[in-house]
Amino acid sequence: MKKLGYLFVILLLASFKPAEKETEGKINWITIEEAIELQKTAPKKIIMDVYTNWCGPCKMLDKNTFGNADVANYINEHYYAVKFNAEGNDSVTYKDKTFGNPKYDATKANRRNSAHEFSRFLNVRAYPTMVFFDEEANFITPVTGYLKPQQLELYLKLFKSDKYKDMKTQEQFNEYYKSFKPTFKE
Repeated sequence: MKKLGYLFVILLLASFKPAEKETEGKINWITIEEAIELQKTAPKKIIMDVYTNWCGPCKMLDKNTFGNADVANYINEHYYAVKFNAEGNDSVTYKDKTFGNPKYDATKANRRNSAHEFSRFLNVRAYPTMVFFDEEANFITPVTGYLKPQQLELYLKLFKSDKYKDMKTQEQFNEYYKSFKPTFKE
């Protein structure tokens, strides 16, 4: 009888799959300061999700796009991902300058609030906006609006490959856009 019990336990343990990484399919969000520090030893580009608490399209982007396993896995592999509340109260240090939100009103934490100085510095004028930085934390460009996974894939791969550096005209971007073959699942 004991042998049967041991056999049952062994079979039960063998049937369990090893736990997948906790972050598999989820983006590893960090701060801009953490991303810049990581770039010193492991250079990667940075994607920053600039959002607000009240923004409906920001919530859709989180759920539908950043929640997509293909998007999350690609970002985790090729980028440092930063989530930044454009109307929040966190202090941000970038390129030896500290930014804050001196007009922040804690009573409006889940409603419209004043724009953070860092979001103004990045020239963010709408939400959501994804801001891209190179491997040395230099600002590349913002991409504004809600994007589906395959739409964001286009930009992720454009900036990852540095093809954007060769594009000087709208026509060159249009050619890239027409020839792009998305691989992310919707």
